[in-house]
Amino acid sequence: MAIPTEGEIIQIHSYKHNGRIHRVWQETMVLKGTKNIVIAANERTLVTEADGRTWVTREPSICYFHAEHWFNIICMLREDGVYYYINMSSPFVYKNQRLKYIDYDLDVKVFPDMTYTILDEDEYAQHKKDMNYPEEIDGILNRNLEKLITWIKQRRGPFAPDFIEAWTSRYQFYKQLNE
Repeated sequence: MAIPTEGEIIQIHSYKHNGRIHRVWQETMVLKGTKNIVIAANERTLVTEADGRTWVTREPSICYFHAEHWFNIICMLREDGVYYYINMSSPFVYKNQRLKYIDYDLDVKVFPDMTYTILDEDEYAQHKKDMNYPEEIDGILNRNLEKLITWIKQRRGPFAPDFIEAWTSRYQFYKQLNE
């Protein structure tokens, strides 16, 4: 698998289990790229939905993708603090300036005080049935949801206090280089 280069602009492609495209983020800047981790950032980027609708992200976001964990984490930098939106998803793959993953419907929203809410359980149940998610996938997702909640409670990974500061600083550095 190819590895994205720091400072490179890539697209993020989200798919559903049936192979259909779900959502595309047009421009995201890579801040760190290894075979296992991609940390990236975007701000006011165009997003295209599967049905062709488009919208633009509102705030700067730091994005965390891992090649071994079944979730990705979007850290949204708002005036009143950092909000996290986590997609329960397949590990990422990277090819041709596109980071790709399968979105498995379940989401977790984490607030600045580190309280959290699990979202879209009904959508997950429906898609599990409609797209015939294998039981193995269900088990993997449940184990990774438990791991994610442990990370939140222990302030690990992107939930660590210094994560946002470090990666926001790197994002500002690359933005200045490109201006």
